[in-house]
Amino acid sequence: MWRADLDLITEAAQAAGATALGFFGANPKVRFKSEDRSPVSEADYAANDVLKEKLLVARPNYGWLSEETDDDPARLRCETLFVVDPIDGTRAFIAGKDVWCVSVAVVHRGRPVAGVLVAPALRQLYQATAEGPALLDGAVLKAPGPAEERPLAVALPEDVLARLPEPARRLIHRVSHVPSLAYRLAMIADGRIDATVVKKNAHDWDLAAADLILARAGGALVDLSGQPLVYNRESVSHGMLLAGSLAAQRRLAAAGLG
Repeated sequence: MWRADLDLITEAAQAAGATALGFFGANPKVRFKSEDRSPVSEADYAANDVLKEKLLVARPNYGWLSEETDDDPARLRCETLFVVDPIDGTRAFIAGKDVWCVSVAVVHRGRPVAGVLVAPALRQLYQATAEGPALLDGAVLKAPGPAEERPLAVALPEDVLARLPEPARRLIHRVSHVPSLAYRLAMIADGRIDATVVKKNAHDWDLAAADLILARAGGALVDLSGQPLVYNRESVSHGMLLAGSLAAQRRLAAAGLG
């Protein structure tokens, strides 16, 4: 049902990624947002323009939510909308690090139904629809369950690890920071890490596409009560979250996390 939308967002995300790549390593102009002092570059805006033009021309009845567009409450009246982060991992992008991606999702009735992550500097393409498998460059992904005897490879900040229950801390081998949250979730889907703890205040645009890709690979992104996320609410930020393969989530829950 959502294959045509997947094709559309894939083409748009690849075009936006090519635009952003033209600024990569070229000292793009940067400013800091007044609300949270997070950086935004001219590449973010240029990629956003590409996405908005390609997607809303093709689906004018869809709503729009993007990190780099002023929020329009009209999206709340839309059953279906695009949820976009033109560059997820802007700090890495500005620093010349290659772990950043273009994140585009179609969200229908609060849940992602098509999602794409394009990582241009890494030449990787992650895709999923609600009916099909997660794909990395066309190959099917399956988040593997970690062996019971080994520690879990978990990406999380040191301050978060320090606040976890002792049984959970003993279970975890901490993976150093991955600057793009969307890409971090994709790393669970492709089996490079087992789980991640997401600090509060992640936003819909950071999560929606990667949430679907992880789910279709056999993992899950949930809040600390174990519930899946609902997107396109009035508030688009979320509390602390846990993402992982189902086996990793079970082991972390048994150790007191979640």
